[in-house]
Amino acid sequence: MINVALPKGRLGEKVYNMFAQSGYDCPSILENNRKLIFENPQKGIRFFWVKPSDVSIYVERGAADIGVCGKDILLEYEPDVYELLDLNIGKCKMAVAAKKEFYDDNSSTLRVATKFANIASKHYASKCRDIDIIKLNGSIELAPILDLSDVIVDIVETGTTLKENNLEVKETIVPISARLIVNKASFKFKTEKIENIAAMLKAQVEAND
Repeated sequence: MINVALPKGRLGEKVYNMFAQSGYDCPSILENNRKLIFENPQKGIRFFWVKPSDVSIYVERGAADIGVCGKDILLEYEPDVYELLDLNIGKCKMAVAAKKEFYDDNSSTLRVATKFANIASKHYASKCRDIDIIKLNGSIELAPILDLSDVIVDIVETGTTLKENNLEVKETIVPISARLIVNKASFKFKTEKIENIAAMLKAQVEAND
């Protein structure tokens, strides 16, 4: 059995469809139930839904052989896994945003609100910019509006929420998309099966390009 950690939500559904089109379908996953684990013994595959930010933990620790998570998770938590493939879905970007009128004149420590402390720290360290990280878990856009921070570092998809709150993207740090990751030990012992799945998925990515 190949154990696959899928991120809950729209992205996970898209990923499952890619697996199904590659011949690794599991009909029970489409039933309206509260089950968390679904398997197809004939195809030798088992899927389970997990919180998107937990996928890399399941894969790194070996509870899943492979999984799909955003590049943001890989950059932020730096799990000890192999990144096999960019699935070219779930596209967005990690960006610095602030009030439209804000300009960083480097005169004082920059206050940065984010849930991606590692990504933000590395980005500003590369610019030798002195920052104060304010770790938040939700509604990051509120921070500059209420003067808790000067800027935010967050995922931006359409930019609508920023515009509606009089904020704008000041710079893009890195493009983000969904990646196929694999547990290092699993790759060693189940190489052929995992490479076959990756090849089938890659063919779909290239066909959709």
